[in-house]
Amino acid sequence: MNVKPNFSKNANQATTAPAFLSVWDMHAYYGESYIVQGISFNVHEGEILALLGRNGAGKTSTLRAIARMDDPQINKGEIWLDHQPLHSMQSYQASAAGLALVPEDRSIIPGLTVEENLQLAQIAPPIGWSLERLYELFPRLGERRKQEGVTLSGGEQQMLAIARALARDIKVLLLDEPYEGLAPVIVDEIEKTLIHIKEQGITTIIVEQNAVRALELADRAVILDTGGIVFDGLAAEVLENEELRAEYLAI
Repeated sequence: MNVKPNFSKNANQATTAPAFLSVWDMHAYYGESYIVQGISFNVHEGEILALLGRNGAGKTSTLRAIARMDDPQINKGEIWLDHQPLHSMQSYQASAAGLALVPEDRSIIPGLTVEENLQLAQIAPPIGWSLERLYELFPRLGERRKQEGVTLSGGEQQMLAIARALARDIKVLLLDEPYEGLAPVIVDEIEKTLIHIKEQGITTIIVEQNAVRALELADRAVILDTGGIVFDGLAAEVLENEELRAEYLAI
């Protein structure tokens, strides 16, 4: 079995437990544009990590690189999930290893109902996350199971996108801007769901422009600036550090 030693970008870690997901010296490009410039960080099992920074800092590129999407192209570095080398996998292999990306556009499949969207993603036979369990977690989806997914409200589509990820019995959930365009009351519902998911032992990385909400939810935070890491530590530390928030998050 391949095992990557634990590492740390800096000493400011919330725990000394072995990392569950490790990104090590990752460099990534869009064409000739150097987007992610040698970043390293750990995420521990069952943890919520807020990956933050201004627009263009490399947050979405980092998520897509972890998920092994075709863009951006990883030029150098390693990504390990539970001792498995994601950096040597294709996206479908990373998915089978237990990783799911919910993109900013949610990617609900047109022409399919809520239930069909979930069934298409579901492992057969279901392991843990049955349709009934997903509907208990998202009652609105149960009420609209026969409705075409793309006709749902924005908040309901986000719930469907998260439920569809869970239907694959994942270990790590990657969320790109899950609160965008949603009313605060819907954000409250989604956050309650993410807390429940955390209680089930699922690890989450959230990229979110609403940095305060993400920090209040997260255990730890990594802040990117122009493709590099400028902070790696407790989310509470960022909330308490006005200078750090102003310089790198504009809040």
